[in-house]
Amino acid sequence: MRRAIDLAVTADIPDGPNPRVGCVLLASDGTVIGEGRHLGAGTAHAEVQALQQAGAAARGATAIVTLEPCNHTGRTGPCSEALIAAGVERVVFAQSDPHALAAGGAARLRDAGIDVEGGVLESQAEHINIAWTHAVTTGKPFVTWKVASTLDGRVAAADGTSRWITGEASRAEVHRWRRQCDAIAVGTGTVAIDDPHLTARDHTGQLADIQPLRVIVGNGEISDGARVLDDAAPTLHLRTHEVGEVLAALAQRDVRHLLLEGGPRLAAAFLAAGAVDEVVWYVAPLMLGGGPPALADMGVGTLADGVRLRDVRVEQVGEDARISGRI
Repeated sequence: MRRAIDLAVTADIPDGPNPRVGCVLLASDGTVIGEGRHLGAGTAHAEVQALQQAGAAARGATAIVTLEPCNHTGRTGPCSEALIAAGVERVVFAQSDPHALAAGGAARLRDAGIDVEGGVLESQAEHINIAWTHAVTTGKPFVTWKVASTLDGRVAAADGTSRWITGEASRAEVHRWRRQCDAIAVGTGTVAIDDPHLTARDHTGQLADIQPLRVIVGNGEISDGARVLDDAAPTLHLRTHEVGEVLAALAQRDVRHLLLEGGPRLAAAFLAAGAVDEVVWYVAPLMLGGGPPALADMGVGTLADGVRLRDVRVEQVGEDARISGRI
């Protein structure tokens, strides 16, 4: 199962409409006869890839899968039926499928006389697909708020300059975040002041092969020459200040993971609405004593009402510190 989890983790795909899944097929003597990992919507599922590798040797084998085999026909057929047709005798999976349409694979396999065991390394497997699981169970995208600030909590100097507060290592890591997420959101104010490009770049500085949806939130107009309107990536302007409307519109577009990169007001609106699930905060060893804060007023009047993180992790990234946690 650990090998299957490794396969799933290394699938270089965004957090899209499909989960990351890994599969290992074992012969009766424990020999690995096939491996697979899902590489995105429309491609062969992990189980099918592993079965194709194994060929006729799959009969009587054990399938180790990070997610309960699907029981749904979408762009591809049900993995439960593929495992049955291949003659697999035992299936061990980690996480039960939370998706209402795809669930039921374990029951179908048992009905076909296959020995099924679930829950093996379940928490580790669930961690792979935090955003996807959240989205399919709540109907809303998983929201990560990413912010870069000085040690005294400023996101720009008094004159508005903000490039670059954090170092090169932190910026490179942010591009990996962008590559993983389905959409990036900022407000119209950020577009007007910073003119961000909101694209994901690889380690060479070139545009990544897959780009997130660029989302602009607010009723303000966007200048025709704004970089966010070029053809490097798709852009969606949501003319609303209602957080619920933003999340609903993105859910309709199969956005599972939203990276919130907006300014202090947009961040405050999402936090006040209880819409932020995770915070990733880069802190530079720099103090300004002035300039806009990272977070605008969100109506908290007393310490007890503040937003507190759990599962907090603190790591050094170059000369910066990254503080992350769940809400």
